[in-house]
Amino acid sequence: MDLALSTISPGATRMIRLDHSHVLVTFHRYKIDTNPRVKQGLVDTICTALEIHAQLEEEIFYPAIREVTDNEAIRKSVPEHDEMRRLIARLRGMEPTDPAYDDTVMELMRDVLHHVADEETILLPEAERILADRLGELGAAMTKRRMQLVLPRSGEIACDMARSIPTPVYLLGGIAGLACLAAFGMMRRDDRSWR
Repeated sequence: MDLALSTISPGATRMIRLDHSHVLVTFHRYKIDTNPRVKQGLVDTICTALEIHAQLEEEIFYPAIREVTDNEAIRKSVPEHDEMRRLIARLRGMEPTDPAYDDTVMELMRDVLHHVADEETILLPEAERILADRLGELGAAMTKRRMQLVLPRSGEIACDMARSIPTPVYLLGGIAGLACLAAFGMMRRDDRSWR
């Protein structure tokens, strides 16, 4: 594995926890009365993150665990991912104005919360005990694979994230940007007057 990559990559269990946190925070930004554009951006962000996360676990992390142990949590993991994929496919085929959209998002959130609880209380602690010497190597492999999965979808990911930002935040960001440009321009003008 590339030395630079293994130096900057988090260990596998830390990476998985970071992914869980990102998805859960994004779920908690979802509100029933949110603008449909923002809902769509949040849900697409969640779905893409879950798709990439599940693929990383199934290709790299779960096989490493299965080499050294077999437990109920690892046996349940892939079927739980399959159920998440079913709900993701359903959401991707719906409009945020569909009456069933919010319920489907909430169903996905319940499934993800259950899955995360099992992983973080059973699977990850066990992995930290039995794979302690391999977590860095697995994290580097997962980081490399993540880059391969994200690169072709980077435009989609950027658009989803932009859509997930409420319009007032865009306006505030634009005003702040203009204020910074104006202040920078004033500073530059002030610098010239001292010469």
